[in-house]
Amino acid sequence: MKTILITGASSGIGRATAEAFLQNGWHVGLLARRAEMLEEITREHTTALPLRADVTKLADVENAVTTLVTKWGRLDAVFNNAGIFTPQGTIDEIDPNDWHQSLAVNLTGMFNTARVAFAQMRTQTPQGGRIINNGSLSAHSPREGSICYTTTKHGVTGLTKTLSLDGRPFHIAAGQIDIGNAQTDLVERLNNHLIAEGKPLMDMMNVSEVAQSVLHMANLPLSANILFQTILATNMPYIGRG
Repeated sequence: MKTILITGASSGIGRATAEAFLQNGWHVGLLARRAEMLEEITREHTTALPLRADVTKLADVENAVTTLVTKWGRLDAVFNNAGIFTPQGTIDEIDPNDWHQSLAVNLTGMFNTARVAFAQMRTQTPQGGRIINNGSLSAHSPREGSICYTTTKHGVTGLTKTLSLDGRPFHIAAGQIDIGNAQTDLVERLNNHLIAEGKPLMDMMNVSEVAQSVLHMANLPLSANILFQTILATNMPYIGRG
């Protein structure tokens, strides 16, 4: 039995990934702020554990991991996925509250989850585990008007690199998946924004392809690690952006 905690599991990439892991025999802790959004998954899978928590609150994450470990004995992997995309604009147009909310969820939330997972993996027997952070193509190349999101995703890359380095003595592997334009509600909202501005729509890939990529990373033995993986729609204008 392998166990994984997935944050932001109620919709989009998190939900698709949770379903992929459940279908492949994993025991999955589903963490989200809205527990009711997890009910459909838990009705269909006896190996799914709903965990209501806000990743910006360290105590919430600690309680969630304690609940998971009490039920299943250990934590083998984490998909550190929860994130938000606040309204776009140039820096002088950004509401400072949106900046602080982006930092709270996309960076502090990732830090909190990684911190609690690292502590559990370091002390459990057998020692070790894997932390997979959800980055973005914005961790490398920004989209116009995305200063909040892009800044936080660059921070996630620093978090991943340091976790990978600091985890070595404790058999903790850390990696990052940088995702471009999967078919989720968030990307649909961005497309609607482009439509309103008369701009071309974004090329998208099926979210199930992302889920399978995360599953592949998690299924590796701890002696191997994918430090960074990029998955995107084939025709997405990432390489060669002007």
